[in-house]
Amino acid sequence: MANRLLDKYKSEVVKGLIDKFSYKNVMQVPKLEKVVINIALSDAVGNPKALESAVADLTLIAGQKPVITRAKKSLAAWKLRKGMPIGCKVTLRGNRMFDFLDKFFNIALPRVRDFRGVNRNSFDGRGNYALGIKEQLIFPEIDYDKIDKIRGMDIIIVTSAPTDEEARELLALMGMPFANA
Repeated sequence: MANRLLDKYKSEVVKGLIDKFSYKNVMQVPKLEKVVINIALSDAVGNPKALESAVADLTLIAGQKPVITRAKKSLAAWKLRKGMPIGCKVTLRGNRMFDFLDKFFNIALPRVRDFRGVNRNSFDGRGNYALGIKEQLIFPEIDYDKIDKIRGMDIIIVTSAPTDEEARELLALMGMPFANA
């Protein structure tokens, strides 16, 4: 099955980036490396069922089974011991990454209440973009009647771009709806 976003990258985005940044070689053009989706659960300490529900939601959203993340340190104030499960994450690469981003840019983000675009400045200085979502309901796979609690998630888009400016242009050409400055 052909991937719409991958085809767009190969046909339009590469040419646009070469024109703007005047790369000498096509291998210099930045590309998407991976997308990491993370759900951290504060209530997983007292409620193990919350983790199962989050894993089920993330499996539906990403199309791949997430990994359970565990506490690195013990924190007595939060009744947390080292090694306790506190969240889940999934790393998408290749076709699954492009499928997820296509769905995210064109279906999920426009469903956010009062959506005016994503922040242009959420880059880390090395060309990677981080974004927080307040509720998992914006994804079409999630059934409102079957969720037990509204959970947020972090979505990190890792690119091979050396600068934020190049990564911003890459994501904008791919269809990321940035807010007007």
